[in-house]
Amino acid sequence: MNGRDRDPDGRPRNRRPRDAFGRPLPHDAEGVERVPEDYAPGAEEALSEARRLLAEERPFHAHEVLEGRWKNCPGPERELWQGLAQICVGLTHLQRGNPRGAATLFTRGADRISGYGMPYERIARVAHGLDEMEAGEAIARVRELL
Repeated sequence: MNGRDRDPDGRPRNRRPRDAFGRPLPHDAEGVERVPEDYAPGAEEALSEARRLLAEERPFHAHEVLEGRWKNCPGPERELWQGLAQICVGLTHLQRGNPRGAATLFTRGADRISGYGMPYERIARVAHGLDEMEAGEAIARVRELL
């Protein structure tokens, strides 16, 4: 075994604390509160919680909420939730000073959500220019449209 965190069924988990930008910290460090790995929100709860976390400029944690929905939603919704999660990871890359990585994730996310109607089509259109914005401005823009 490589010392990686695992759940009782042997699946990989990452219990390391994280900073506000979602970066892993040493095991003994104190990080920010994390979204539980078994979190399975309904659609409205996921959107509400993601908006709250974006308002706190915590897109990594918003991504975790959206990922919780993605992993537990009905099949026809999977692309939507995965795409929204990818856009939030793109925002995280922007916060960390990686606009190139952000642009890649914004494109992937936009491609996934563009067929779900409004407001997701609008988010998809805006996503293509988010990498050219300052991180706080981009986060606020996504939150406003979500």
